[in-house]
Amino acid sequence: MRTFGSSDFWYILQAAQWTVLLSIIAFIGGGLVGLAVALARTGANRAVRALATGFIKVFQGTPLLLQLFLVFFGAPVVGFEVDPWTAAAVALTLNAGSFLGEIWRGCIEAVPRGQWEAAAALGLNYRDRLRDVILPQALKIAVPPTVGYLVQVIKGTSLAAIIGFTELTRAGQIVNNATFEPMVVFSIVAALYFLLCWPLSLLAGRMERRLALSQARE
Repeated sequence: MRTFGSSDFWYILQAAQWTVLLSIIAFIGGGLVGLAVALARTGANRAVRALATGFIKVFQGTPLLLQLFLVFFGAPVVGFEVDPWTAAAVALTLNAGSFLGEIWRGCIEAVPRGQWEAAAALGLNYRDRLRDVILPQALKIAVPPTVGYLVQVIKGTSLAAIIGFTELTRAGQIVNNATFEPMVVFSIVAALYFLLCWPLSLLAGRMERRLALSQARE
């Protein structure tokens, strides 16, 4: 056992970069999955809508920790060897995709039906209606909840510690096992999470207020 020192602090601080990087990957990957899910959920094809709905129910209806276990321990069973980094990125991407897909579906459906009808009256096909009329309006609605959800993605990366990925929480566990100073170690870990998440929470709240004001003026 040794006392907590500056080298331990820097080790934890450096691990925060992996939390940030994993969050970015999960958010971008989840955004791509989520966009596909949202478009499928609002499309005309019933089979595609049912498939997207099933995807959302599975990933929103099961714990993220279980999804991490299934990817990390299940992939080798079917012949794919994955490291903790890959397993965490895949599980978080799919999980984020299910939530972002549902958020964005709601935003697309929040666009007044009159906009759909007006676009159809102009002779635009479904793809052009989405691209030129509906999605630009849905994007304005979607920004605040999307930024807010990024906070959940950052906090969700802490579960990757369970499968051995050395991000912020895992680094804290390693240092605590060496120093036996949990109050010091995990207070620093909590403070770093707070510094990552709090500005995003403020930004999301500010965006929501601005959106509410703009809608009130309209």
